[in-house]
Amino acid sequence: YVHVPIRMTVIRMDSGGLFVYAPVAPTKECLSLLQPLIDAHGPVRYIVLPSVAPEHKVLAGPFSRNFPAAQLYATDKQYSFPLNLPNAFLGFSGTVNTLPASSAGSAGAGAGGGSEPLWGGEFEHEVLTAKASKESVYQEAAFYHKPSKTLLLCDAVVSTGVDPPPILLSEPEYRRALLYHARDDPLERVEDTAETRRKGWQRIALFANFFMPGGLITLENDVWLAAAPKTPMPELGWGGVLPFVWKETTPKAFDAFRQDGNPVVVPIIQIIYSRAPEAASKWLARVTSWDFERVVPAHFDAPIAAGPKELSAAFDFLKTGKNEVKFCDEDVQFLREALEGLPPDLALFDTPLGSLRGKPCNL
Repeated sequence: YVHVPIRMTVIRMDSGGLFVYAPVAPTKECLSLLQPLIDAHGPVRYIVLPSVAPEHKVLAGPFSRNFPAAQLYATDKQYSFPLNLPNAFLGFSGTVNTLPASSAGSAGAGAGGGSEPLWGGEFEHEVLTAKASKESVYQEAAFYHKPSKTLLLCDAVVSTGVDPPPILLSEPEYRRALLYHARDDPLERVEDTAETRRKGWQRIALFANFFMPGGLITLENDVWLAAAPKTPMPELGWGGVLPFVWKETTPKAFDAFRQDGNPVVVPIIQIIYSRAPEAASKWLARVTSWDFERVVPAHFDAPIAAGPKELSAAFDFLKTGKNEVKFCDEDVQFLREALEGLPPDLALFDTPLGSLRGKPCNL
């Protein structure tokens, strides 16, 4: 019941056709939304998988099979677990082109070769590669569409709205999730109102980014087990079980996380960047050299009205050399302690920036 929407971005190219960034599942609904764009602007020409994260890579192959004439590009560290399998086993069909590390000096790097710049010169791109742990690699391919002054990012930053994304109002299951999390007591009945949905969404956002937020109170087993059969809202699922409640200070924690809708680096991503500060800083310098006016990430709200200055501010921890977050310290406490307790064979690389820290909010 913690729903985090995922987004692909489609750009009409000045040279004709469509450019697809971070493809999603090719459902009938998705393809029907895409067809009018194809009719108006031409076929899908390029498909880019900008990440190695499972929630993105598992969708790229099925999506690309619907457009066999398109050129598919993927970052170069794709993997599968527990066995590293060939691309065909990951759902890709045909040729998977390796995305160059940078568009700088990548003329002729396209599948067809020649001297023409990649993407017809309409895009700049830069790939960040960082070791996330001893056994895994993180990659983020930033794309800058010059004609529209739009920056495309995958997981690097998010912007969170006060209200749930419209897609979470589109299905009964999603709406039930909002109501499920809006309850302050296992025996409470809540009405399906805009205020209730907003309350549930804000708690989902905290859950999704902190796993065990500071405002969460886990109930004793005998309390939630006794309440489950008496629930007035069994239709919300989980057999009436609600094993936690939230503190009254939770809205304060959400406001700290939201940062007025400005782009922020979520803790799980900051953990990775702080372990490769030189590579991350170099990537950020290249990305913020582009003259973008809006940012479209793959999760949460978009577009974000932000330029290089606003994006750079989200990465202040790289400049200060301290692994500080802009959120409540109580919200990152669980992640901080979990990292410190990892066994040596799963440990992340040590970071020169120190442990995750935030400002105490007295949650």
